[in-house]
Amino acid sequence: MSTNQKKAHPYKFILWVGLGSIIMLFAGLTSAYIVKKGQANWLDFELPVVFWYSTLVIVLSSVTMQMALKKFKEREMGQYRGFITLTVLLGLVFVVTQIMGFSALEANSIALTGPRSNSASSFLLVIAGLHILHVVGGVIALAIIFLRAYSVKTKFYNALPVELASIYWHFVDILWIYLFVFLQFVG
Repeated sequence: MSTNQKKAHPYKFILWVGLGSIIMLFAGLTSAYIVKKGQANWLDFELPVVFWYSTLVIVLSSVTMQMALKKFKEREMGQYRGFITLTVLLGLVFVVTQIMGFSALEANSIALTGPRSNSASSFLLVIAGLHILHVVGGVIALAIIFLRAYSVKTKFYNALPVELASIYWHFVDILWIYLFVFLQFVG
C-alpha cells in the first residue's frame, strides 16, 4: 500500500460490514417474497397512501443529514445544530408515519398472525417492521449526536460520529426507497 492511500477507519469498516449484512437480510426477504408471490394462496394488497408521505419525509431527512455533515465539517456549529435537529425531527416523523401506515394496514384487515393473516401480509409486515427497527437505531444514533451538539462547546471537531450516522441514515433512506418501490410495484 502506498503512503498516499488512506485506510478506512475501523468503525467505518465495521459499519459497512453491518450494512452488507442488512442488505443480505432484505435481499433474502424480498427474494422469498417474489417466490412466495407465485403461489396460489397469495392475496394482493395496496399500500396505504401514508407510506408515500413517509417516503418523502425520509428523503428530505437525508438531505438535512447531508447538510448537517457539511456544516459540521465547515465548523458552522449553529447551522449544524439546526440541520441535525431537523434530521432527528424528520426521523421521528418518519417513524410516526410508518406507525400510521401499520394502523391503516390493520384497518384493512392486514395482520401478521391470526385468522386475518396470509403470506402476503406477513411478508409485508415483517419487511416493513424490520426496516422500522433499523430506522429506530438510526434515530438513536442521531439523538446521540444531537445531544452532543447541544451539550458542550466543541473544541475537537471529530467528524467521525457524524459521518457514521450520515452513512447509516442515507443507507436506511435508500433501503426504504428500495422496499417502498418493491412493495408498491412488485407487491
